[in-house]
Amino acid sequence: MAQDIEAYDYIVVGAGSAGCVLANRLTESGRHRVLLLEAGPANRHPWLHIPLGYGKLFTNTRYNWCYQTEPQPECHGRNVIAPRGKVLGGSSSINGLIYIRGQAEDFDHWRQLGNTGWSHEDVLPYFRKAEDNERGADEHHGAGGPLGVSDVRDQHPLAAAFIAAAQQCGYPRNDDFNGAAQEGAGYYQTTMRKGVRSSTAAAYLKPARARANLHVVSEALATRILFDGRRATGVEYLAGGETRTAKAGVEVLVTSGAFNSPQLLQLSGLGPADLLRSHGIPVIADLPGVGDHLNDHYFARIIQRCREPITLNDAARNWLLGAKAVADYALFRRGYFAIPAISAGNFIKAHPSSATPDIQCSIALYSIHSLGDWVDAFSGFTITATLLRPESRGHVRIKSADPRQAPAIHPNYLATQKDRDTLLAGVKALRRMAKAPALARHIVEEVDPGPGCDTDEDLLDFIRKRGSTVYHPVSTCRMGQDPKAVVDERLKVRGFERLRVVDASIMPAVVSGNTNAATIMIAEKGADMILEDAKAAA
Repeated sequence: MAQDIEAYDYIVVGAGSAGCVLANRLTESGRHRVLLLEAGPANRHPWLHIPLGYGKLFTNTRYNWCYQTEPQPECHGRNVIAPRGKVLGGSSSINGLIYIRGQAEDFDHWRQLGNTGWSHEDVLPYFRKAEDNERGADEHHGAGGPLGVSDVRDQHPLAAAFIAAAQQCGYPRNDDFNGAAQEGAGYYQTTMRKGVRSSTAAAYLKPARARANLHVVSEALATRILFDGRRATGVEYLAGGETRTAKAGVEVLVTSGAFNSPQLLQLSGLGPADLLRSHGIPVIADLPGVGDHLNDHYFARIIQRCREPITLNDAARNWLLGAKAVADYALFRRGYFAIPAISAGNFIKAHPSSATPDIQCSIALYSIHSLGDWVDAFSGFTITATLLRPESRGHVRIKSADPRQAPAIHPNYLATQKDRDTLLAGVKALRRMAKAPALARHIVEEVDPGPGCDTDEDLLDFIRKRGSTVYHPVSTCRMGQDPKAVVDERLKVRGFERLRVVDASIMPAVVSGNTNAATIMIAEKGADMILEDAKAAA
């Protein structure tokens, strides 16, 4: 049964990292009425606020879309996990909390592609605007913004050893990966405030919900965007067992992420014409770029058996250590529950042709057999190498006209020789770090892949078999000036009125690091452009 609801100025589809930012900024003045739709539930579960809690909810389909890729040809035909947040705050509510912006060169490259206003100089003010950095404001950082950004509260001995080992291998120390340069080893800053996760739901949406001009509907699945010719007029969505229609008097803003934004556009008749027709969807516009160009970070991990019972594995499996961790967090907001499991990193140049870091090395204070599993039964930790600028590109395509069916996700991991060569070099660098005295003294043995994996051919096969995503999909509604670009530099869908995409899917290429900070920046900048255009039209 269809039911009309009242009209709004803006409809924001997806209350994730970007959508919560828009909901806050567009309602600040009190002049604009905003509807925010989210397919997932409210973020009331305690584990959504405890930094280490993401491990508890990682495989919970109530809070995670729990997608999988199509079989990956270069990864032994495996279906690789493809998680995405399905809750207020989106992936910022279930991610690993690492605050990395990417390199200045990433954004300068966006500008070089013709995207005016997206150089590092242009976007830095928006990174600073978002931040409430506990170190205070300087030329690179902001204070007083909505997003809590904090130093690691406890410097674990394994993380300290990892940083020292990197230095022993000749890599520089870096105390601010988001400062003047990214290269080097140090502790990550995190999206936390006083030991509690600072998701966009907490940082941006919570203060905005007191405003009368914001209406939030959770557990509301958008089914299609409504059009009058080439003008977006509203959104149809499912909520409470009903099909509802919301009208947008100014704009429809798609903020559903790199998988769901192209899915919604395709379901609405915007996408590759043959694909849409094959599912019986009337074609509004043949836009082959919608869902194309999927770009994601792939990583390899090495598991080490630790000499001392000081890992998260031990705290999870020993009741006494576990009780101490609970008490440390409950009383002081410290200890394992307040430490992101990945707390230190080392950005390195692995490929000979790279002028800036192309591999992000990290240490995780736990080990697991497969992502999403419970921790191993032994004292273990993991060191990882992530390919920062993958050349490989894939796609996202609907499998059905039913919006409840997951799309086909094909990142095409390791499709190019340079991707394979760079990640192989990164894994070999990891092993050198593990043999450096500072880290080697903590290691009994390498468990996976183990000492028998010693040739380049064997290591590459291990990377194909055991590597996975770091959950940073982007570029499926790419910003650009070429014929397959989906949005322009003001994030407007090309050829359409009153329709924008404002999320990680608009990135021309993945940034060199974790994507959450850049997604928040995109939404901050997008909000300014939306309000500027509304003022100019008034």
